[in-house]
Amino acid sequence: MLSVIIVTHNSERFIDRCVASIDDQSVSASRVVIVDSGSANPSYLDHFSGKKGYEIHHKQNIGFAAANNFGLNLTAAHCEYVCMMNPDIFLEAETFESALALLSNNSQVGIVGGRLKGFDIDLSRPTGLLDSTGIFRSWYGRWYDRGQREKNAGNFQVQEEVPAVCGAFMFGRTAALMEAMPMVFDESFFMYKEDIDLCLRLRKKGWKLLYGPEVEMYHARGWAADRNEISYETKCLASKNEIRLNLKHRSPYLIWALGKYLAVRLFRI
Repeated sequence: MLSVIIVTHNSERFIDRCVASIDDQSVSASRVVIVDSGSANPSYLDHFSGKKGYEIHHKQNIGFAAANNFGLNLTAAHCEYVCMMNPDIFLEAETFESALALLSNNSQVGIVGGRLKGFDIDLSRPTGLLDSTGIFRSWYGRWYDRGQREKNAGNFQVQEEVPAVCGAFMFGRTAALMEAMPMVFDESFFMYKEDIDLCLRLRKKGWKLLYGPEVEMYHARGWAADRNEISYETKCLASKNEIRLNLKHRSPYLIWALGKYLAVRLFRI
């Protein structure tokens, strides 16, 4: 059985298209849990409340990590697989089927990530660019989405293990995630870098993380991919979490994280 968890926060521009893509899957989810984390006006979710297989849970703004944990605690005991996806993810028709096949054929894989392609929600069309093909770390310590803003032109077409999977779409084996229960995502992160932290912890437990190019979808990325368009507050939170991540995992890249935080605070870059 497959459960889906979606965390929303003022996601009214995305959620209808997201849900439609779930309904169009060649392999159906048995349960879709939508956890709203403090939307200003959550009434945009009301029309899903009576939808078969769907359930809506309203919370204060508890953050991405805590909201996903809430959903996981509801579903983990009842499903073999769970997909945690953002409301700005729009699936291709066979996304779930392809991800399930990868997990079924690779017993040591804990999480599958896919080929996230860019989507412009304002123009309602693909950008023609990639958004993520897995998360990697540069030689000096910066974590980044591989392929982001590169042309979607037949690149990155090989299945491979990756250091981390983008939290916008994580298709997981419940048995792997259960090893991190009761707090799969570290709630001290609130949001940003909690996906990398989870991936590092699973790898330490011996689980593999797999990028599958056939697991395709669009990502309308609710925050700006261009750093110049990201708010100062968001930059501060993300850079603080980079310090938290490196401290937690005792990484020598802490120096990079501290430098990044100081640059954000002093120069607002």
